[in-house]
Amino acid sequence: MLTRRHMVSALLAGAFVRPAAAQGYPNRVIRMITPFTGGSPVDVAARLLAQHLSVNLRQSMIVDNRPGAGTTIGMKAAASADPDGYTLLYQSSSLVVAPAMYKNLDYDPMKALAPVAYVAGSHWVTVVPPSLPVKTVPEFIAYAKANPGKLNFGFGQGTAPQLVGEWLKLTNKLDVASVPYRGGMQAVADMMGGTIHLNIGTASTLVPLIREGKIRAISVWGPTRFPELPEVPTMIESGFPGLSLFFWSGLWAPAGTPPEIIGKLNAETNAALRSPEMKASMDRLGIETMIGSPQDFAAFIADEQPKWARIVEASGVKVD
Repeated sequence: MLTRRHMVSALLAGAFVRPAAAQGYPNRVIRMITPFTGGSPVDVAARLLAQHLSVNLRQSMIVDNRPGAGTTIGMKAAASADPDGYTLLYQSSSLVVAPAMYKNLDYDPMKALAPVAYVAGSHWVTVVPPSLPVKTVPEFIAYAKANPGKLNFGFGQGTAPQLVGEWLKLTNKLDVASVPYRGGMQAVADMMGGTIHLNIGTASTLVPLIREGKIRAISVWGPTRFPELPEVPTMIESGFPGLSLFFWSGLWAPAGTPPEIIGKLNAETNAALRSPEMKASMDRLGIETMIGSPQDFAAFIADEQPKWARIVEASGVKVD
């Protein structure tokens, strides 16, 4: 009888551990890992979110840049962390790209990480240096075919832009060299220096440079034209029917994080995204805020995963 009482007491105590932990959360610094270089669109969005979350949660939040190996290093660091809400991951579509691209990945991001909130979306933009005599994707394809082996495609290793660029090269049989970087902005810097001739990136980072005339936009990848670049055609208009891709990013926690903590993080993230200050900051960067539940984000990711798996297969990109 005594043993039975002890067992019941233990079970009841365990039942109250997670809610109690969630009620006291957070009581120390929260680390938000982003597996990209500083200044990248994912890093910028992460820092904006961290700034507002630290106010909403009344706790310090630091952004920890962990770039490398196509974002798999930073993802693994987050996936391996204690599921207590004090280590989070801010990531993009690379989360669903990695399992399809890396043949020997020793963890599954889809299982090791729990969706918290869909935060931001933006357009992909294809850019070239102003010195290149092309203004559209068909013109670029024609120029590349007329100048085989003379052009370079720069991209962040293991990212969505690498895949769509390689897909573009493969489907059009273009002899364009691929040059990987730790981050896409390094490729853009080299484009302005004259050594890179093709890059695909987010509107948030490229539009200011386009407006300054430092690079030229030749297409956007969304279903409709981007309001900030109304003169730039979509890939659909450029002769690729049905091709529509969108940049997105969001917040994850290690799998096993108490649902009460995930719920609190989601609620405070949505509150931050609704704030006029956050919305204005995102608007200036050409980023659209996305508000929804963890379940909404999980459903969105489930739809995105097979799409990017098909793109990986079509691109021919595989990493050991």
